Amino acid sequence: MRELNVKDLLEQYARGQRNFSQVNLSNADLFEAKLPEINLAGSDLTQAYLPYANLKNATLERSQLQACELSDAQLYQSNLSDANLSGANLSRANLRYANLQGANLKGANLQRCDLFGADLSNADLTEANLTRANLARANLSCSRLVGANLFRARNVDLSEAQIDSSTINPDGYPTNQT
Repeated sequence: MRELNVKDLLEQYARGQRNFSQVNLSNADLFEAKLPEINLAGSDLTQAYLPYANLKNATLERSQLQACELSDAQLYQSNLSDANLSGANLSRANLRYANLQGANLKGANLQRCDLFGADLSNADLTEANLTRANLARANLSCSRLVGANLFRARNVDLSEAQIDSSTINPDGYPTNQT
């Protein structure tokens, strides 16, 4: 994995480069960065600061995004499959039609997140906060929602998800399933 500082990333992106796979950008400050269609596959963005970033159609598969700040980020149609987003803050993020297959979202903050049409199949959402999230047409098949908070989440289909009595339903009550 090669080191890359924020200044070089933004300069190279401005010149038209989009492939930045396998780079180390941990702790990077990318507040309001405009990086649509960037390829950061397999990169380390642990604890990166990306609120209000535009990452539409970005490739972030297999990336390390633990404890990353992504509140209000635009991740429309982004590929986050098999990414590690444990403990990340994605509150109010736009993840419409995003690919989150197999993603690790343990303990992630997804409050008021827009997950319309997102693919969360096989994702681990253990203890994730999905309060008031929009899950219309989201694929939750085989996703793990043990201990997740779905209070006031909208359009939730848990029929194929793994839940237990610690999962908080949209109505605010724990599930009866074990």
